[in-house]
Amino acid sequence: MKLQRNNRLRAIAAGALALSGAFALTACGSDNNSGGGSAKATGDIKCEGKGQLLASGSSAQKNAMDLWTKNYGGACKDVKLNYKATGSGAGIQEWLQGKTAFAGSDSALKPEEVASSKKMCKGGQGINLPMVGGPIAVGFNVPGVDKLTLNADVLAKIFNSDITKWDDPAIKALNKGVKLPSLKIQAFHRSDESGTTDNFTKYLKAAAPKAWPHEPGKAWEGKGGQSADGSSGVSSQVKQVSGAISYFELSYATANSIKTVDLDTGASAPVQATVENASKAIAEAKPAGTGKDQALDLAYDTKAAGAYPITLVTYEIACDKGNKPSTLKATKSFLNYAASEGGQSALKELGYAPLPDSIAKKVRESISSLS
Repeated sequence: MKLQRNNRLRAIAAGALALSGAFALTACGSDNNSGGGSAKATGDIKCEGKGQLLASGSSAQKNAMDLWTKNYGGACKDVKLNYKATGSGAGIQEWLQGKTAFAGSDSALKPEEVASSKKMCKGGQGINLPMVGGPIAVGFNVPGVDKLTLNADVLAKIFNSDITKWDDPAIKALNKGVKLPSLKIQAFHRSDESGTTDNFTKYLKAAAPKAWPHEPGKAWEGKGGQSADGSSGVSSQVKQVSGAISYFELSYATANSIKTVDLDTGASAPVQATVENASKAIAEAKPAGTGKDQALDLAYDTKAAGAYPITLVTYEIACDKGNKPSTLKATKSFLNYAASEGGQSALKELGYAPLPDSIAKKVRESISSLS
């Protein structure tokens, strides 16, 4: 009995030692960790500040935030980052109310939002810091159809309920040789205010102004269709519903094995929703901000070869001056990691497009100057 008891104690001790070793590896960002926990992905982390760091907003960047939070939290034990994917509109409102250290938004601040931010940013105002790039994929679930090409005009009519069947002549014309079923189209849009919706409708308005009569915006303006909350909500509907189509970040399509539409942009060949093709579109963007503001003007109607036009850039929104002193150091520390080479390179496996080096450098300069 005594021998058996000693053996059990040795086994328990060995198990505890192995478990503590596993925790140590996780905390140190071992190269064996999945999800970007490599030395390259975490090497640019410089810990500053302490306590709770609250942020909310864009659901488009949730997967990126989850990865960054894991890597940053493993290195910086004194900072607890809590990011809630509430949607861009809700995130900006919470930030304007002083509830969070920064917000995530898939579109730049509006002039009225900048004006409101001056009440909260003592001596300063809100600025846009590009952080996450990537294609907005148009995912579809049509039985028997593995490859589908659409253009802006047809997409606008689908999402405005002007085309309602998958075997519509306009869809057939773009997909010669594809057997399209006489199936009702189930078009899903976001129910919450969303920067993803804003970017998607900017594309429709820029590339198909006659077919899309509505003004772009975070709130959905199209006729008919069905709605769901967040990118996770609309992508789940496409996964489950026969005949469904919706728009969401490529990372959601990848994670759910959802087929995506190729876009006929007028270029020599249809363009696929890929990280590389999104980077080509982002590289064409023009600066739209002034001073420390790094807002970008994207070319939604581009016809450049291989440039995927439904591309978004998610901004982190912070004060140029007047950030909360209690969270300023941690905010700068985390955002500097996200904008670093390691933070950006870690995004590729998730279906995001790293920022072009020239843009990332300017973003880091703006972050370093936050006060």
